[in-house]
Amino acid sequence: MKIILLQIDKTDQSFVEHGVQEFTKRLTRYTSFETITISINKTVRNKTIAEQKQEEEKQLLTHLSKYDVVFLLDEIGKEFSSIQLANQIQSILNAGKKSLCFAIGGPYGFTDELRKKYPLISFSKFTFSHQMIRLLFCEQLYRAFTIIKGEKYHHN
Repeated sequence: MKIILLQIDKTDQSFVEHGVQEFTKRLTRYTSFETITISINKTVRNKTIAEQKQEEEKQLLTHLSKYDVVFLLDEIGKEFSSIQLANQIQSILNAGKKSLCFAIGGPYGFTDELRKKYPLISFSKFTFSHQMIRLLFCEQLYRAFTIIKGEKYHHN
């Protein structure tokens, strides 16, 4: 199965990018993993929040329909433990799905329309920046695969 992290705009914090690269490298032992970054025109950032979210939605929708399973990483989503996330991924693997996409919105999150269309996953009741969640997600995805494989990375 191919797993995709779809994100809005590139990371401008080098420590986040280094961490994402490290976990991406580790994930190659378990699955095909790719990060796709959607660039948003800088002029869009001068528009209202609603207009920014609408533009991001248009861009996201051109990608999301390509994947068998899609989750949006969103602060109002369902919270999973690391083991629950591993079990969810294992269920998707067992179902024979070919692709799984996790999407991270821009600085203001997703439109209500996207939130209604796709299931939402929250990492915490805390709010994380749309850049920081990239690193947290990649670590949790790696952790999920080590749980699935019964390796010692995760401690109960």
